[in-house]
Amino acid sequence: MKLFVIVSLFTNVLLALGAAQPSLAAPASNNAPADAVITDMAQAFKRGDRKRLTALLPQAKGHLLEPWAAYWELKARLDEASPQEVRTFLSRYPATYQEDRLRNDWLLLLGQRRDWTTLSDEHPHYRMRDDRELRCYFLTIELLEKGPQANPAIADEVRKNWMAMREADDGCTLAADRLFFTQHFTALDVWRKARLMAEYNRPRGARNAVYIVAPEAADAVPEAVNNADKFLATHIAAPQKVRQELVVMALVKVATTDPDKADKLMRSKWQPYLTTEERHWVWGVIGRQSAMRLDDDALTHFARVAHDKDLNDDMLAWKTRAALRAGSTPKWNVVEAAIGVMSAEARRDPTWIYWHARALLARKKITPQIQQEANAMLESIAGVRGFYEQLALEELGRKVTVPARPAAPTGEEIDIARRNPSLQRALYAIGMGLRSEGVREWNYATNLVDAQGKAGVMSDRELLAAAQLACDNQVWDRCINTSERTRVAIDFEQRFPMPHKDAVIARARTINLDPAYVYGLIRQESRFVTDARSHVGAAGLMQVMPATAKWTARKIGLTGFTPDQITDRDTNIAIGTGYLKLVLDSFEGSMPLAAGAYNAGPSRARRWRAPNEGVGPVLEGAIWAENVPFHETRDYVKKVLANTTSYAALITGQPQSLKAKLGMVGPRDAAAPAENLELP
Repeated sequence: MKLFVIVSLFTNVLLALGAAQPSLAAPASNNAPADAVITDMAQAFKRGDRKRLTALLPQAKGHLLEPWAAYWELKARLDEASPQEVRTFLSRYPATYQEDRLRNDWLLLLGQRRDWTTLSDEHPHYRMRDDRELRCYFLTIELLEKGPQANPAIADEVRKNWMAMREADDGCTLAADRLFFTQHFTALDVWRKARLMAEYNRPRGARNAVYIVAPEAADAVPEAVNNADKFLATHIAAPQKVRQELVVMALVKVATTDPDKADKLMRSKWQPYLTTEERHWVWGVIGRQSAMRLDDDALTHFARVAHDKDLNDDMLAWKTRAALRAGSTPKWNVVEAAIGVMSAEARRDPTWIYWHARALLARKKITPQIQQEANAMLESIAGVRGFYEQLALEELGRKVTVPARPAAPTGEEIDIARRNPSLQRALYAIGMGLRSEGVREWNYATNLVDAQGKAGVMSDRELLAAAQLACDNQVWDRCINTSERTRVAIDFEQRFPMPHKDAVIARARTINLDPAYVYGLIRQESRFVTDARSHVGAAGLMQVMPATAKWTARKIGLTGFTPDQITDRDTNIAIGTGYLKLVLDSFEGSMPLAAGAYNAGPSRARRWRAPNEGVGPVLEGAIWAENVPFHETRDYVKKVLANTTSYAALITGQPQSLKAKLGMVGPRDAAAPAENLELP
């Protein structure tokens, strides 16, 4: 971020803080030494330097971000702190993010120590309620006190939390162990968890699960997961339950990297020794992995599963995707059947509501009842909020238009947001460069406290005011994310802001790019954070990689480019739009293909459009996007195209078609100009 932007942001924040309550008055503008203490403490916390944190804490007293300083210092030595120290902190910083964050950390520690009494006492004061492991500790207390029969839903909740966790944990494993002991979890529940951990390459998590159901076999788990090929080659096929399950885990591990090899192993040796459910699970993993590789035989693997109920939601999702892309006409009967056996939670996802409705409408004979059922499904999600919501709108014969704008937040509403202590701290932290801390505090304030900073939920009016406060301070990511949380009121100008409008639109039109497409991409890439930098090194508004920036600068004739210019606004826009234009032209103007290439690289997008060396079906753009193998890129493509449609409605004032922007995707037209294969 440039110096003048930082100064401007601080000026706005300080003006906002002027109306703060006396106890939370902002530091003076010449508070650089105190700010330096906070920055130093943030760095010491990341290093785990307890002594430095303790030494600096007195100097942070009275600073607006004192709660952060106190949190870092106590969190760093929480394992040694007394309960009284923790409670003193909690009472000193009530109703703050830091109070609830430390309570979350402390409660996890209490769970690990099996201090159920203190954990029970503190539970009612915990507000976040978003930590699965901690939730499992609370459920364990209920199991110990009342037994699972007192609340039959406990087993389902523990199962859901445990299965969703990809890392080994103590809380849900403990609860699962208890439920297995009381026979409210079956052995199959536990073995399925072990299989998932093998699939995620988490041998410790797999071992923990196996220890519950077969302690004598737990030590064999690392071999089955880490050396699956060797394990399968050296073990004798025999119908012994524990050995079978270890074999299943090993086959699952092989399938995650080489589904063809797993297919051969199943057909040549192992299939006769497995139960029906075990065979179905392995074939489900093989089918899913083949579908993720866009192999033509994915549905063949899935066809070996006689009962789809033996598959989990992830497998069923990939079976559905494979059926959608199974030729020029989707296998709609398979789509309908696979979605039909998903869990109730999965079926509520707009993705599967939309495709289920499409499958019903594709039946050879559509009765009035079927038409009514499909239309009701589409109406339940239709709107402007997202990708499938917009597609459902079009399927019902309507296009995307800008919703009527709600009344702007009043001066009083803005003032209430401005005086919110958590929002004050968040803006100040972001202005100081402590973006992660500021974002977490802002999210907490807009999710779990009301406009006055007390425990509660913000109303739509309060959210719009908070979003406007962020917009006014040019903290665009919080502006967008906060505005998106309104439940009824939709302010498109907040949700789809257009910072740097003159620069972006002028540059886009100069190189014949749709400005709405550029804005749709920037919104997804950086949320307009000028100095954004990803974990892989992409930087700036358009998140350009250094090597790509250097290549593109040469290609578009940008002379004198140096790597340090990558976050310069105009340079980043010039390079980002230049690269996007080259990618778009390389893919014959296909917006979804170009978006996929921008995120995952052109070589991957080329393969995804036609996996079999240029041969393949021509697909609806939505079907192609849903079959992108990488979850991040699949989500990215859908969001960029939905954003583009919304921005186009804003910029032109005309109804827009997402389907038109998606187009059709298939093998490259032989008559098209040669691909730019050197694109990085």
